[in-house]
Amino acid sequence: MTSDRSTSNPQSATNPTSNHPTSNHPTPIRPASGHPIANRPAPNRVRPHAAADLPGPRGSAAPYRMTVTTALTHAEAVALADEQLACWLKQEGFEEPPPARRAPAGSAEPDPVTERLRLGERVLLDRDRGPLRGGPGAGRYDRRRLRTPAPHGTQQLTLTLATAPDGPTWVRLEAETHSTGSGVRTPCRVPVPELARSLLPLLDATDGPAAVHSAPRVITADEVDALIDELCDPERRLPTVVASVPVNLPLDRWVQDVVAPLCQQLPGLATAYVLDPAARTGFNVALEYHTVYGGAVRTYLPEVDPASRQDSARHPVLARGRIEEDLRRAAALLAREPRRLAAEQPLPPPLAAVPVLRVPPPQLRQAAEQLADRSADRSEERTAEQSVGSTAEQDVDRTAGPAAPHQGVELAALAREEQQDRVEQQARADELERVRHTLRLERREHRERGQVRDGRDVREGRLHSGARGLTGRHCVAPGGGPTVGPHPAVQSPDHRGTPETFTELMGRLGEFPLVTFTGDQKTALALDELQCAGAGWARLAWDGLTALQEYAEAAVRGAAGGDFKQWCERTPEGCRRFPPRKAVRGESRTVFSHTKWKRERMLPVPECVDSSRRAFMGAHLRIGGGRTAPRLHYLDDCSGSGRIYVGYIGLHLTNTRTN
Repeated sequence: MTSDRSTSNPQSATNPTSNHPTSNHPTPIRPASGHPIANRPAPNRVRPHAAADLPGPRGSAAPYRMTVTTALTHAEAVALADEQLACWLKQEGFEEPPPARRAPAGSAEPDPVTERLRLGERVLLDRDRGPLRGGPGAGRYDRRRLRTPAPHGTQQLTLTLATAPDGPTWVRLEAETHSTGSGVRTPCRVPVPELARSLLPLLDATDGPAAVHSAPRVITADEVDALIDELCDPERRLPTVVASVPVNLPLDRWVQDVVAPLCQQLPGLATAYVLDPAARTGFNVALEYHTVYGGAVRTYLPEVDPASRQDSARHPVLARGRIEEDLRRAAALLAREPRRLAAEQPLPPPLAAVPVLRVPPPQLRQAAEQLADRSADRSEERTAEQSVGSTAEQDVDRTAGPAAPHQGVELAALAREEQQDRVEQQARADELERVRHTLRLERREHRERGQVRDGRDVREGRLHSGARGLTGRHCVAPGGGPTVGPHPAVQSPDHRGTPETFTELMGRLGEFPLVTFTGDQKTALALDELQCAGAGWARLAWDGLTALQEYAEAAVRGAAGGDFKQWCERTPEGCRRFPPRKAVRGESRTVFSHTKWKRERMLPVPECVDSSRRAFMGAHLRIGGGRTAPRLHYLDDCSGSGRIYVGYIGLHLTNTRTN
């Protein structure tokens, strides 16, 4: 191994050990070996049917960032990190780096030291340590930056450990890919580093009160209270993913076949738990507005408010149907919110006080190395305030001598320029961190204002729903007539009974506060022009929307007892009944696998449901007879946003019978 005397970055090269599978078949995620920033699962595709040769994302991939704490001392954590990094380098056939220079015993703030090592062809390891910014007594840090070649770019892994005098040791691991050009196709995200998987259990990593595991942990009924305390703890920074188990499947099988592969992209980004059947009951009773059940997986962001119904909309739910449809894509969807949060969260104070890494020119590194070797043989004389530039200047005064006056002047000038560049770069980094912190505060204030506004809307919706109940349209007495109470029901102008046309129906959609129409009204209004339509289709569609509204009101309370099909089969007494044979859970496998037919059923949804603003709506209601009769397609998102989205009302979409 030799010291690198070049300050240029590694050139792009093809890494024969890189694993970039192109298969997108929806099979469980499989482990793969490779670079420490190479993840076990294969890269996820945005669409499960996308072929490998289609155009992919171009430019820089989304980085990976992990921030945790450990109860180990700073020296123990650094030694453990160096050991794991050296172990991987040796495994991959690179030269093992020599032990890093340790700080003198009893020194709380070691002198700044920066070194660059070349461990192989275009493989660079930068190591530095020193005091944290903020003056004497601020703490200390150690950092390792590894750069290795990748196809069309460079992979970079940065591990930083920072410790304040009276606090825990913070560990931050960042993995990113630097491409050589904006037109280069790259993965959409950097995989979880293998170093993260190996370090988490060895460090006994924590996030506030919670232990950060590399795999999901099963929660029993006795541990539910501790889990709820963890969700509500204000010191929690990482999201918490809670998975439920379907009632008809054994726990061990579901965890092994579904939950474990689903959480492959979460180590270091979130903590994951699985509720056993007894724990699920207690958990959902305690968190009535934040429930998870039926094989769904819910991501609980920091600052959970269990008493707020509006707060439940912040915590996304991944339904069982979407998980089983494409496990690989579901894993990418589940990791999207934790990655976003990790990228946007401000750094904790000790990590924010770490200075910017800047490797000095070769001449200054040589001078610093000579001074470090000489300092090892004599007592400690330098103070923590000395910078790399001043160190080099003092070394020049000691080593240059009268025989090399010009060399000393040049080294001193280089040191001053290096110090000035470092100050400017640090100022830019500090400004970026302040902007990130300000944006986070503004986003929190906007969310709180939105919750207040949503609270008013929900209260108005309840009043509206109560008014509909008084008219007898939604709740019917056992005898079939409207419910009669102490006060006679008043027929409002907006509640004139069942509409006779789709024009009237579309104008009265506002009467369903939990059913949102997101589609094109033209396809529904066109049904009025068909001679065979008459009033029957509109009346049946109205009955279906009424039943969906009543089902949604029960589902958000966790009292629906199943999906809408089951609701129709066991309609509670007093609610509008929709024929079960006209409620269809999903499309056939033929329709789902046909690209064109499936695209017709990718219907609009809000961004809070899917970032692409499109979702597959296979569930539908038959609102007329015949093979080409009209259909109402909807998406049940009661377990997520608390709403049902109707994306299409119109003639039967294309399938084998309509060709």
